[in-house]
Amino acid sequence: MEDSPLGLDKWALALWMEVNCKNSISSYEVHRAAGITQKSAWFLLHRIRFAIKQKSFDKMGGHGTPVEADETFVGGKSKFMHKSKRAKNITGGGSKDKTAVMGLLERHSGKKHSTVRAVVLDKHPNQADIHEIIHKHVEPGAQVFTDSYRAYEGLNADYIHKFIDHAEKYVDGIIHTNGLENFWSLFKRCIKGTHVSIDPYHLPAYLDAEAFRFNNRKVKDGDRFVMAAQGLHGKRLTYKALIGASEVAAAGQDKDAGSAAPPN
Repeated sequence: MEDSPLGLDKWALALWMEVNCKNSISSYEVHRAAGITQKSAWFLLHRIRFAIKQKSFDKMGGHGTPVEADETFVGGKSKFMHKSKRAKNITGGGSKDKTAVMGLLERHSGKKHSTVRAVVLDKHPNQADIHEIIHKHVEPGAQVFTDSYRAYEGLNADYIHKFIDHAEKYVDGIIHTNGLENFWSLFKRCIKGTHVSIDPYHLPAYLDAEAFRFNNRKVKDGDRFVMAAQGLHGKRLTYKALIGASEVAAAGQDKDAGSAAPPN
């Protein structure tokens, strides 16, 4: 909040809305609720998302806890695009023109709940990328459940790897990736229902915010607000850093509630 022209009341309101609204909050809603410009609200929300980003050096899958691994692709559906825009943006089928995201979900039993970690990939996921992410975040010897994507082959060397072929079924006892599929559904609902569309350059920020809400979903609203507020300490995001200080980032648009976002 250093050198911010916005008062603490504006920060607190935006922070409460971002961490406690299940499907996130658009900059236009904060603009109306806080009485500030939409551009200021957009910048404010991104600073909050930067502050609540959580990092952990603890690996997942300890004490025999299963870990689900899955990837998804984020991008607009061609059937919702105007013909001219579809011809410009869609150059292939399926996932070719979308952004790849890799996720890991650690299951819990009893009173605990599952937690997720996710990372945006800069290219279509291959075996080397996926294995590197899993080895970085998952304890060796843990149970890892995936789908039948060939990039997961070879994990048996370090993990108890079992997979489910979605062409045949989605669940085989405890072997499934439904927990992570649920997180992807929530995240895409957040984008489609609240933000309408986002620039791939800012995708990691929205993904981190959704992971924060998902991982702390059992926490009361007030406690979640306090947790997020504690994350503000020692973190600062300037506008120049946010837009990437490049023409590529500046050319991108981040649309909230059907209207153009501030110029990047």
